[in-house]
Amino acid sequence: MHFLSPELEHYAELNTAPEPEYLRELAHETRTTVDMPVMLSGHLQGRFLSMISKLLAPRLILDIGTFTGYSALCMAEGLTPEGVLHTIDIKTPLASLVDRYVRKSGFQRNIHQHVAPAMDVIPRIEGTFDLVFIDADKQNYCNYFDLVVDRMRPGGLIIADNVLWSGKVLAPDEEQDGETRGLAKYAQKVKDDPRVENLLLPLRDGLLVSRRK
Repeated sequence: MHFLSPELEHYAELNTAPEPEYLRELAHETRTTVDMPVMLSGHLQGRFLSMISKLLAPRLILDIGTFTGYSALCMAEGLTPEGVLHTIDIKTPLASLVDRYVRKSGFQRNIHQHVAPAMDVIPRIEGTFDLVFIDADKQNYCNYFDLVVDRMRPGGLIIADNVLWSGKVLAPDEEQDGETRGLAKYAQKVKDDPRVENLLLPLRDGLLVSRRK
């Protein structure tokens, strides 16, 4: 589902800062050679993640759901010089592609790629998170939130992707599949959590931004 017409989306892109050349190359390679390229964050969402990261100047970023690394590379643009970004995915076939573009970006000293279940990796990462991006298996969004929320610095952001799920979150409960129910449960969970304040942005497929109080 397109929440903006293609014409308005194109207008928005024309009036948004361009992505770096290596990200344009990565987006093109993802769309032409990788299964389910719709999972790519893309230009508008990528520049949003980049701007948020630059405003936070994070020292520690967690990216749950690497795919081809586009969102991780966008967020890495805001890292402090000694900052670190951990990106996690269970899919091994894309690891070499991600590594190739991390090197093209020049962030190879700052980005650590983990190919393992996120539920296992997150507890082993030391430190306080400044920025967390959740874009993995939808049924586990609530579990990922629970693993990170008390490790966020005050003012840090947890951003969850795909929370509108092409409008399927509006379907009656009995018509929702497991992924849709997982996303609806996540939205309700963070809404009810007094530790965070939230803003659901209808950008692309929906970004739910939670600020740690």
